[in-house]
Amino acid sequence: MTGDDFFQPVSGFDLPRFAGIPTFMRLPHVHLRDDRAADVDIGLIGVPWDGGTTNRAGARHGPRQLRDLSTMIRQVHPHTGVNPFKLARCADLGDAPVNPADVQDALARITGFYDQVMDLGITPLSAGGDHLVSLPILRALARQGPLGMVHFDAHTDLFDGYFGGFRYTHGTPFRRAIEEELLDPERVVQIGIRGTMYDGEDIEWGEAQGVRIIMIEELMERGVEHVMDEARERVGREPTYVSFDIDGIDPAFAPGTGTPEIGGFTSFQAQRMIRKLSGLNLIGADLVEVSPPFDPSGGTAWLGASLMFELMCVLASARLEQG
Repeated sequence: MTGDDFFQPVSGFDLPRFAGIPTFMRLPHVHLRDDRAADVDIGLIGVPWDGGTTNRAGARHGPRQLRDLSTMIRQVHPHTGVNPFKLARCADLGDAPVNPADVQDALARITGFYDQVMDLGITPLSAGGDHLVSLPILRALARQGPLGMVHFDAHTDLFDGYFGGFRYTHGTPFRRAIEEELLDPERVVQIGIRGTMYDGEDIEWGEAQGVRIIMIEELMERGVEHVMDEARERVGREPTYVSFDIDGIDPAFAPGTGTPEIGGFTSFQAQRMIRKLSGLNLIGADLVEVSPPFDPSGGTAWLGASLMFELMCVLASARLEQG
């Protein structure tokens, strides 16, 4: 349990939530070169980049809007009673460096930033950005071997290429991650997959590698409890990453995303699924594809920030269990 007041969020009783600099959840901003960076347990990081987006761009603006809306977050989880800010020292580590003009350079810059995060022993909770940002993050986190992953999304992101074989888009990160042995496909579970398809090759390839792909129909028929019990069993007690694409949620709740697909899960089902991750050996998580141009009012970002709090709670509990 942390008793360090430096890492506590600014209370709405001390400064109104509409005032002050909007860091993630009103936490202190700590640069990786700051002396206190070595004390951070969980680092919230923005990755403002959407250079892998193939159609409706805008997720590069997601971290800034997520920060703004996250000032509405309070300290205590209403259902579990968990106060993640008491369990772990949390801070806003700022944004990973990106290059909007060069995909490969951007990926290298992001990995370099997360290499520093890992050197400091910090568990990262990241805000995208499009889903390609998960690939450079995994390159840093999978130092000791392939990771398991619980992936919430409308799409598998297991495509091979685009526009004549371009291999790095927001639809390809997890195919590249499996090929690079960053992920153990036998310990990857994808939940909520749906929408019209080009040809289904991504699903065929994933299943051939051993990925467990749970379509939205199966989730709705079996229910959250049964599906998440299977996901927990699949990833086991080995190190596991969580990636949450906001388009996994039905666009009635989250319209502000680049590739919306109707028929998704509700915001409450999303909360329940994240809560069911408690007790797993979680080493990091991301929330991606919030695109402010498609929801300027901020409703999607508020949902995203709320899910980041859910993720923070399970990450803080995991960090405590890991010692």
